[in-house]
Amino acid sequence: MIRLIIADDHPLMRDGIKTILAREEDIEVIDCAEDGTELLKLLETKETDVILMDINMPGMNGIEATKLIRKKYPDIKILAFSQYDEKRFVKQLMKNGANGYLLKNSAAGELVKAIKIINTGGVFLSEDLPNIFGDEPKPRTNHLFPQLTKRELEVLREICKEKNTAEIAEALYLSPNTVETHRSNLLLKVGVRNTAGLVKWAIENEIV
Repeated sequence: MIRLIIADDHPLMRDGIKTILAREEDIEVIDCAEDGTELLKLLETKETDVILMDINMPGMNGIEATKLIRKKYPDIKILAFSQYDEKRFVKQLMKNGANGYLLKNSAAGELVKAIKIINTGGVFLSEDLPNIFGDEPKPRTNHLFPQLTKRELEVLREICKEKNTAEIAEALYLSPNTVETHRSNLLLKVGVRNTAGLVKWAIENEIV
């Protein structure tokens, strides 16, 4: 059972989400909060697996709350939930420790999918988000920063678009084995354990 807390200052939104999730046998809404301050108080007494976090709340907003929760409760998964589809909001939330970003106009099925993906350690980005991975990566001059080849950067950008090995191979005109080799090299250079870690690292370091 996935225990979930909703943090949103709109009662109608909270009630709507609870109605949607009530149909899911493996998701339980254990409580709701109207802002980040109330949410932090709830976490002192209630154990939860996932927080559905609105960005724009009065008092302590979702960005500030995410940063504090990530430091104090590192195992809790946070799904940012907002009407804003600008890159700066997505990147700021992911930098602060969110595990996913879902737009409020998303379908009910996408909400459920997002919760389940991040609960298992994955990273989720709403299907309706603009292509935040389309820009050229920014150059890095810090010698401590891992030196990625042009091809590795291309593979990384495709990974961030949630493409599988076959799709990446087709897009870049490579063999699946070559794609997997680049993926392995990326994991080694970046120092993460899986694809979800690569996506978070790319966003946090503004590579994509």
